[in-house]
Amino acid sequence: MQIIPISYPIDFDSAQVFVGEQVVAIGDFDGVHLGHQEVIGRALLTAKKLGLPTAIMTFHPHPRAVMGQDKYMDLLTPMKEKMEIFASLGVSHTYIVTFDASLMRLSPELFVDQVLDQLGVNSVICGFDFTFGYQGKGNPDSLCELSHGKFSVEVVRPFQMDGEKVSSTLIRESLQQGNIDTVTRLLGRPYSISGIVVDGEKRGRLLGFPTANLQLDETYVIPTNGVYAIKASVKGETYKGVMNIGVKPTFATGELKPSFEAHLFDFSEQIYGEHMKVEIIAFLRPERKFSSIDELIAQIKVDAETAKNKLG
Repeated sequence: MQIIPISYPIDFDSAQVFVGEQVVAIGDFDGVHLGHQEVIGRALLTAKKLGLPTAIMTFHPHPRAVMGQDKYMDLLTPMKEKMEIFASLGVSHTYIVTFDASLMRLSPELFVDQVLDQLGVNSVICGFDFTFGYQGKGNPDSLCELSHGKFSVEVVRPFQMDGEKVSSTLIRESLQQGNIDTVTRLLGRPYSISGIVVDGEKRGRLLGFPTANLQLDETYVIPTNGVYAIKASVKGETYKGVMNIGVKPTFATGELKPSFEAHLFDFSEQIYGEHMKVEIIAFLRPERKFSSIDELIAQIKVDAETAKNKLG
């Protein structure tokens, strides 16, 4: 898959932009959840029928973050992971559009005339709630009107699961409530975080449960503090284990920023400096303070057994 960064105004003379007939799925796609996959799947199907390449147009940073909604600085799928998922779905190329003040002030009419029309798109596929242009005044209906027949517009209806609309907002809320089963169903895959294994305080080793301390490499939406059953991939291998996300209240460090400590089953290698991806499979319990180290060790043993049962 070709990745094409562009910003407004687009310099079509010097930028390496794909211009020509193409089918474009457009949206932010944070999470690339089942609803997003429905939009992308429709684009792939339409493109196949027309014999055209399939493109995605997405935005960075998250438009809501630029408009002052700070919680959207944290993402369900950072850009690198999003690109990997797009490629796995069979997309030909992706435009990463810089969302800045100039684009934010662009009217819906100019967005169509100076971006979509200039790219030569044949068809645009979007979700029912897609908005564009200054103050989000553009919507799927106005996109149809503004196309003036130069390209077709397909609008994908809400993707429902268990009577509820699948959305990035619902996934964020579910993560913050520890509803990991719901998150997995809505995404169609386990939620994952990744980063570099760094040197920690080695308390886990002293307790008999050595841990890999993860320094996240992206600004992820973080699940609620607690203990989780996980699958971790490092050095080309995947291991089952447990992860504590939180501030380790038993040791009263005073730290407010959560740490990410993974204990991998049947694993004893040194992996400092290695990249690790962690799939969060199940929420086991909330983080809590223990009255003694012995009580903590006993609970860790219970957590490990519970995780093994969950992971199979």
